[in-house]
Amino acid sequence: MMFSEQDIQQIKNKGITLNQVEAQVSRIKNGMTYSNLIAAGNIGKGIESYNDAEIQNYIKGFEAKQNSLDMVKFVPASGAATRMFKFLFQFLKNFDANKESIEEYIENKNDKLIKIFISGLEKLPFYNDVLIKAKSINPNFDSLNEGEACTAFVKTMLDEDALNYSFFPKGLLPFHKYNNVEVTAFREHLLESTLYASSNNKANLHFTVSEKHHKYFNAELDKIKSALEEKTNTVFNISFSYQKEETETLALTTDNEIYRKEDGSILFRPAGHGALIENLNDLDHDIVFIKNIDNIVVFDDNKDVSEYKKMLGGVLVEAQERAFNFLNQLDEAAGVSEAGMLKIAQFITTKMNISIGDEFDDMASEDKKNYLKNKLNKPIRVCGMVENVGEPGGGPFWVKDKNGDVSLQIVEFAQIDIDNKAQADIVKNATHFNPTDLVCGVKNYKGEKFNLLNYVDPEAAFITMKTQNGTDIQALELPGLWNGSMADWITVFVEVPLNTFSPVKTVNDLLKPEHQG
Repeated sequence: MMFSEQDIQQIKNKGITLNQVEAQVSRIKNGMTYSNLIAAGNIGKGIESYNDAEIQNYIKGFEAKQNSLDMVKFVPASGAATRMFKFLFQFLKNFDANKESIEEYIENKNDKLIKIFISGLEKLPFYNDVLIKAKSINPNFDSLNEGEACTAFVKTMLDEDALNYSFFPKGLLPFHKYNNVEVTAFREHLLESTLYASSNNKANLHFTVSEKHHKYFNAELDKIKSALEEKTNTVFNISFSYQKEETETLALTTDNEIYRKEDGSILFRPAGHGALIENLNDLDHDIVFIKNIDNIVVFDDNKDVSEYKKMLGGVLVEAQERAFNFLNQLDEAAGVSEAGMLKIAQFITTKMNISIGDEFDDMASEDKKNYLKNKLNKPIRVCGMVENVGEPGGGPFWVKDKNGDVSLQIVEFAQIDIDNKAQADIVKNATHFNPTDLVCGVKNYKGEKFNLLNYVDPEAAFITMKTQNGTDIQALELPGLWNGSMADWITVFVEVPLNTFSPVKTVNDLLKPEHQG
């Protein structure tokens, strides 16, 4: 594919190379590389499950080390709240209070979401704010019928010249309410960090945000920081970053031509949350907790939920200590005996879920030592897994790569060739899914930070169909942050309760008990 001098300059200005762009074009043209599933990760076969005594031991182990650890909580928070209100936008488009009542609309459209929304309206944390604003916009609000009042209420929430909630990121919307005081998801994450991600009364948090929202996050931080520090006796060190421009990818038309903007320049698009591996790689801490901005419950419930974060932290600390001890043994001049290397190999396969090739047995002693070091000296992630109570989809699977190595991976549904019966049958056996609940060890046994970009599987990229100005395009998304971007990490999966996963995907989720103060 030929690029003009203008194209080449545009590519250079983005901080990427022509070779990288050509690779993007090739990847889209060649189609997705599906994961080669070997088996679902289930309890006892890739997912560890602990009894109460074991859970407490891991919690105590983490707490004993907590003040000696440099930790950060990493929160992807760049997405706008638009999708939270999708069904309300559809309601405004389809409902006409002059032609039918709300009850008739719900019955005719079988719109269960709007029914739930209306029945729980007064429980929304921002109900009073919206109502006051609606009445200021509509002086005759109290005389409106139910359909008219509901329409006015929803318009007040969403209209650009009113509260414009869909413009803001989820993190800055009121999620909960305590004693008539609304609090944002952003504030709740600061408060949550004091439960498990703080050390010596200091909590580090890093939020990835969009540039257009950064000033609003700063304003919210200025409003809440001092009072929250005094309340929790914790100093908050908050940092922000944007998805890097050089991680954006181009798109092709359905005819495999480069999609261009009206001025003839190449359209580059954000490449999904997998691009955030760059942001994660820029942080310099021992341990990173990762949790999505919308997965946050009211504080009383969070006290219980956060115990499982400490458990995951304890699993990581123990795994690291054992791995580091073995790596130091492999470095010693005296060397490790054959029996010692067999013990390390057993730890690698049983605890770290890493396959050891048949060729290992026939290797010379020095080659065995280097082989084990290469397998063990990697970033480690411990991932919570919750029981799948709905349709099976993306989650923990045993996967074979192109080199024949088998490892545990978090696999999204889009990465699975579901038309392949053998692969579909494996998916049917899946019992758990990934709630984005991770704790990561990103430094090696010498205290040096890994370059996380060296552990990405670029072939695990997603190709999705999008629409741009009415034209269908083939878009390329980078390997997901906890999918292909961590493909070559050491992975440990641990079962956690379902109540650790309470995301807010639609505004109606705020009506659930776990989001009611």
